[in-house]
Amino acid sequence: MIRALTGFATRSPWKVIALWAVLGIALSFLGQILVFRATQPSNAAFLPAQYDSAAALKAAERHFGVTPDTNPLTVLVARTDGEPLSADDERRIDAEAAKLSRRRVEMPVTRDTPPLFARDHSQFPRLGPATTAPDRSFRLLSAELTGNPTDPGLQDTYRAFRDHARAAFREAGLRTGFTGPLADTVDAGDAEKTRSLVAGLVVVGVIVLLHVLVFRSLLAALLPLLAVSVVGGAAAGAVVVAALLTGVELSPSTPALINVVLVGIGIDYFLFLLFRFREHLRGHPGQSGRAAAAVVAGRVGTAITSAALTIVAAFATLGVASFGQFRVLGPAVAVSVLVMLLGSLTLLPALLAVCGHRMFWPSRTLERQPPAGAAARLGGLTARRPLLLVLASTALLGALAAGLAGMRMDYGQGGPGGGRTASARTAAEIARALPAGTADPATVFVTADDGGPVAVERLDGLTRALAEVHGVGRVAPPVKSEDGRAARIDLFLAVDPQHPEARDLVSGPVRDAVAAHRPAGTEAHVGGTAAVFADISAAVEKDLRVVFPVAAALIALILILLLRSLLAPLALMAAVGLGFAATLGAAAFVCRHALGRPGVDFTLPLVLFLFVVALGTDYNILVADRIREEMERPGPARAAVARAVRHTAPAIATAGLVLAVSFGSLAVNPAPSTRQTGFATALGILLSAFVLSVVLVPALAALLGRSLWWPGAAAPSAPGHRSGGRGSGPGAEPGAGQRAGDVGSGRTRPHSPVS
Repeated sequence: MIRALTGFATRSPWKVIALWAVLGIALSFLGQILVFRATQPSNAAFLPAQYDSAAALKAAERHFGVTPDTNPLTVLVARTDGEPLSADDERRIDAEAAKLSRRRVEMPVTRDTPPLFARDHSQFPRLGPATTAPDRSFRLLSAELTGNPTDPGLQDTYRAFRDHARAAFREAGLRTGFTGPLADTVDAGDAEKTRSLVAGLVVVGVIVLLHVLVFRSLLAALLPLLAVSVVGGAAAGAVVVAALLTGVELSPSTPALINVVLVGIGIDYFLFLLFRFREHLRGHPGQSGRAAAAVVAGRVGTAITSAALTIVAAFATLGVASFGQFRVLGPAVAVSVLVMLLGSLTLLPALLAVCGHRMFWPSRTLERQPPAGAAARLGGLTARRPLLLVLASTALLGALAAGLAGMRMDYGQGGPGGGRTASARTAAEIARALPAGTADPATVFVTADDGGPVAVERLDGLTRALAEVHGVGRVAPPVKSEDGRAARIDLFLAVDPQHPEARDLVSGPVRDAVAAHRPAGTEAHVGGTAAVFADISAAVEKDLRVVFPVAAALIALILILLLRSLLAPLALMAAVGLGFAATLGAAAFVCRHALGRPGVDFTLPLVLFLFVVALGTDYNILVADRIREEMERPGPARAAVARAVRHTAPAIATAGLVLAVSFGSLAVNPAPSTRQTGFATALGILLSAFVLSVVLVPALAALLGRSLWWPGAAAPSAPGHRSGGRGSGPGAEPGAGQRAGDVGSGRTRPHSPVS
């Protein structure tokens, strides 16, 4: 099937290119304008129903009209002269708030989204008084806007509401400040807009520069980016459309993560093809580009397919996770990678067939064989000193893995503004006068077991018990729902709700107090940010114990089927496992000692495991497949390893750098969790490419020889022939038994370990 796809693409390249151009543009357009309808911004909504905070969210929806797309805001109002607020000031503030709640906020019209697809976020804000600071330095108002906080339309609506409120209070001689998750998102996005643009341009520039330096060709530098953009746009659009058709809601981070993955692996696969294409053209200077593309795509397509299926299998295992954010991420990435695989087997070979020798213009590298460089020297060293390289690389990875000692999980989000935005400064001003959790309280929802009315006077004992919990700064009086069948009690914690102490407080003493003092015949559930992350902590710990072994087993099965061996997959999985431990250990050390974080982000171990193991296995598959191919030829096994390293190390090194740069771009994101993911994944890819795939795995292969393929065998074929019939015939690649200078001359010389 693989050769059928690549064969069709190289026989009818213009049809394939035209089809991908149409699909890429159409699906990319649909994906960009519909993505915000397919995403779910609430972390609590991804929790299974049995968790306490998820039950609290259901009670809030059913009885208080709070939905997952409700965005609470806190508005600070103070005198411009800094004087304490008077009673008249408070009445004036509340009157202005009442006027604003009756004023419809119109979503500004932009040209970015066609009216047919735009979602109108115009609405009446829910605005009301909350509390006044003890020193009367400010009064707080609570406000709500509904919608996806990542949707530019809602963000523009928030900006319009903020401008209206500022103008209204300014006329009354008052200043305002705004804080809350939506305000954090907008302020951080505005502050980081220039840096994000610069970072994106730098990433593209670095990728193009790497290609120019490697291939000495502008076409070979720009075409991969263009092709991957087309296929990536189609893949991302397919995920969004599929989510809408199936009713599955994506996490807001999923589309961005998919884009990074697709750019990285797409360029990787194009690089694998380009390097082999150039190698083939050097050996067959008289062959047409279309014929060469057919041979190369058919041969490399097998390795690319196996590598892509490894990623698909790894992420598909997330479908068994209990935490919905993981369960949705897995299939989404799997679908997008399958689309990229289809593009790699069709669009990329079609482009090679059309461009042919012109792909590397104006470089003259096709006219001569390159001199033995660093890759050849590394291959020779691997053949001569494999044990030394195994010990050295294992020692390096082991030292990095030592950072796992004392590793802790961080379940806080740590606002994106980092104290630099207006929203963060407003939150800090509030925290100086009121409990840290005032702007984001924990909430206890109480309902009757029989669904009947709840008497607020029966909650006095629960309220007193909660007020006595150490760490609870203040407890608000119970508020009854409009239907009378529920009540809510807001708890203003003395610690930041996103701090680990708040998570421990809510999941321990607060829930214990609720369980012990809730009135008979009632149910009580604790919700809020701290409670949500406490439950996410439990869900993630459970998922890690399930996903890790399932993903490892599936990857091992794919390797066994690809390599037709038991020992080789075992060696590769051991190497990748050590690489994962080293990456996570280094990330944990940097997060705690360099970045000052309380621990690694709770999603990092799982995401890192999947990316480093799956993507790192890509490179191992490429080098192992080439080692097996070389061992099928006559000559010593170590000489075969040396040739495999010489031919694959440049492709793996370049691909690793490109992928590391792609993921490294996330390290400039204002969100601490995204920065950690970017840094750790980039480090893991570099270790996979430069330590595991070009040093450790080849050195293990050199030590084990042809026994690496036990219980099968990579037996050498008869001189001058390829085993298994692969590559035979007039379009076959030159045997590695021919030295570089003898290709096409009819002379054959014995192998050298550094050939």
